Amino acid sequence: MKQPERDYSNRSLFDKLGLKADDHVAVCGIADKEFLLALDARLAKAASETLRTKYDKIFVQVDSPRDLARIGRAAPHLKPAGALWVFHPKGRGASPHESEVRAAGIAAGLVDNKVSALNDTHTATRYVIPLAKRNVSP
Repeated sequence: MKQPERDYSNRSLFDKLGLKADDHVAVCGIADKEFLLALDARLAKAASETLRTKYDKIFVQVDSPRDLARIGRAAPHLKPAGALWVFHPKGRGASPHESEVRAAGIAAGLVDNKVSALNDTHTATRYVIPLAKRNVSP
């Protein structure tokens, strides 16, 4: 018997992003002040705007091809079970295109495993460290 699809429509954005109050969070290139205020209101400790240590969640916005480098800079700052959420333009004429965002994530050693609508103009794609590479010393 096939399980019915889950209905996520009633979940808040932060629930969809898997955010917990005690998460250690960083943001990179996020210009949406409303998102930042709501994020900090949800967290026990405000999100860092600089990458200094390891984080449970990192939110990165890419609005042009030159912003793709943020993904590679953020990836080494993920905790082993952490998530790097990349906010990128959606739609047919999006730049960078979804395939470019994915290529940047893969080049950073990550895999994408979840997509969520962020708003009318952007998609949020979650990248994580592959299970086989977690807790492996270089």
